[in-house]
Amino acid sequence: MPSAALAGKTIAVLATDGFEQVELTKPVEALKAAGATVEIIAPRAGEIQGFEHHDKGQTVAVDRALDHASVGDYAGLVLPGGVINPDALRLEPEAIAFIRGFTDAGKPVAAICHGPWPLIDAGAVKGRTVTSWPSLRIDLENAGARWVDEEVVADNGLVTSRNPDDLPAFCAKMVEEFAEGRHDPEG
Repeated sequence: MPSAALAGKTIAVLATDGFEQVELTKPVEALKAAGATVEIIAPRAGEIQGFEHHDKGQTVAVDRALDHASVGDYAGLVLPGGVINPDALRLEPEAIAFIRGFTDAGKPVAAICHGPWPLIDAGAVKGRTVTSWPSLRIDLENAGARWVDEEVVADNGLVTSRNPDDLPAFCAKMVEEFAEGRHDPEG
């Protein structure tokens, strides 16, 4: 039965080609089940290509191109993983500015697997406890984060998980943090 925990809230999912299919679709399903409106934001309009590990998956329609998206229109942000997707987003100054807008405003952000990668470029992990796909550990630690190997970590509105196996815990914690709303950016 759907809940109303996120009724009246609009959540942005920032992704581009190469996102891990299930790391976008399952959080979107959980957000909608909690009553949220969800918009897929990408650097360009049209569709973005999902992957199921190394194989092409389905495409997903983009609801709004990044240059037409404003942080003020959203209550929270989801960053799916996949190796290609977050790496490509790191090279998009508009994407990094968009992410930074959420973290500077204390709006909750949820990132799974490789999804935390662009958080480094946005300056959003220093002093925070996070988890991720293991290969990001050193990058995150070098950026000032405390990395832990846990199913889901929530640190002052920043929700992170390691991989698709963690999706049930990730989605539950994401909905909880998004329902709480803004967090003090200073912790």
